[in-house]
Amino acid sequence: MRRIFIIAIFFILMLWGRPGDFQRAMSSSPTRINPLLATDSASGEIAAWIFNGLLKFDRNGSIAPDLAESWRFEDNRTLRFTLRPNVRWQDGAPFTAEDVKFTYDWLMSDKVVTPYKSDFKYVDRVEVLDNRTVRVHYRQPYFKALSIWMTGLIPKHLWAKEKDPMRSPLNKLPVGTGPYRMTKPFGINERIVLVANDHYFEHPPFIRRQIYHYIGDPSTRFMMLKAGKLDIGGLSPIQLERQVDKSFRRHYKIYEQPSHSYTYLGFNLRDPKFKDPRVRRALSLAVDRKEIIDLLFFSHGRPCYGPFMPGSKVYPKAFKPEKYDPERAKKLLADAGYDAQHPLRFTLVTNTGNETRINAAQIIQQQLLRIGVRMKIRTMEWQAFLNTIVFPRHFEAVLLGWSLSLIPDAYPLWHSDGDKKGGFNFVGYHNPEVDRLIKESERLVDPEAFAARYRKIFKLIVADHPYIFLYIPDSITAVSRRIRGVSPSIIGIEHNFIDWKIKD
Repeated sequence: MRRIFIIAIFFILMLWGRPGDFQRAMSSSPTRINPLLATDSASGEIAAWIFNGLLKFDRNGSIAPDLAESWRFEDNRTLRFTLRPNVRWQDGAPFTAEDVKFTYDWLMSDKVVTPYKSDFKYVDRVEVLDNRTVRVHYRQPYFKALSIWMTGLIPKHLWAKEKDPMRSPLNKLPVGTGPYRMTKPFGINERIVLVANDHYFEHPPFIRRQIYHYIGDPSTRFMMLKAGKLDIGGLSPIQLERQVDKSFRRHYKIYEQPSHSYTYLGFNLRDPKFKDPRVRRALSLAVDRKEIIDLLFFSHGRPCYGPFMPGSKVYPKAFKPEKYDPERAKKLLADAGYDAQHPLRFTLVTNTGNETRINAAQIIQQQLLRIGVRMKIRTMEWQAFLNTIVFPRHFEAVLLGWSLSLIPDAYPLWHSDGDKKGGFNFVGYHNPEVDRLIKESERLVDPEAFAARYRKIFKLIVADHPYIFLYIPDSITAVSRRIRGVSPSIIGIEHNFIDWKIKD
């Protein structure tokens, strides 16, 4: 029996991986590991290891070369890329300008169904000048002229043979130019092994293998992290503050950075009570963001005061937000005709399945009660919430969140055109000056000119109070102390993963 037990343990350890492997967990299985088709987080994360774009963000959040060695605008509608020499696909075939043109043509094909087509809406055509030179022609100047080419590229010599792109085996066993490759197709809820690409153009990754283990249950993922079976994992604030001990901290180093998302309370600006800017400003002044962050996240977060990412080029450097001021809020409400005999009343709707949002709503409810506002809370299942409340505009106020990007696109959320069926401007925000600046910005290819316009847009939106911008939670990551070379930046802690090493 003892011999059988030892053999069983040996095989379990073999299945888990070798000491030099980097162990991860994924909460869901990927669907298609293809940068042009990946719409779920698992597919996108795996694809990012296997594929490269022409460009990428560097550690400071600036656009930098990737497969492109350099680029220049010939005019404001024509962009020329010079590709790196001697780059090869993971099967050994050379990467050339033909692959760039093929990727664009493939993406825009009627056979391909993907939301990423819209990013390329102003591209007129892609022209191959020689093996290492590509010219992109745009129908108009376009502020995303560079950033859309961060999209991963696919190999023409393989994909040109595929008749059904959506069902191709290449979506299960992809071939890219990236630092890691796959050696066999993935299956549902199976682990995925990524092997270092020895011919990667920057340099081969020092960590030779990454293993993604499917662990769907978050409690089980946390248990595996606590047991030291994973080299990296996310932590919630309560886990960090209440559920990890000294032993955990000896085994893991904790990295904490602002997440790339924010939560907001959005007003229905068609509602008579919220058409009054004094009311919206009063409610914003009455919300104590620090108290919410302290209660919800044990202080692991920061207040949010506007729609763009703090620290990015589009965030105003000298911006000074209005602070919590319940007395000023009371006066504004009184000026708008609300008092103890005629209190402001409204209903806030949010979705079930997100306890953080529900708890935030309850805290806001109590904060507003301090200034005499009666806010009711209603919760609904996610799809019902979207289909019967949000998109039909059947609400007074909603509690939701948006992601934050280094190069944001304000058009869907903040332009008047977004106030339509299926549009994301469901609060009904209209500001002619914001509309003008957004449309002007779309035609700017100079990053500094674009950022200057967006800083103006930021201030105008904030002054109008269409939302109460609430909080940006921290992203908390534990990394095994056996790992060397971690260097956090505005784009995350794994931007330089190929330089990480496992301590001997």
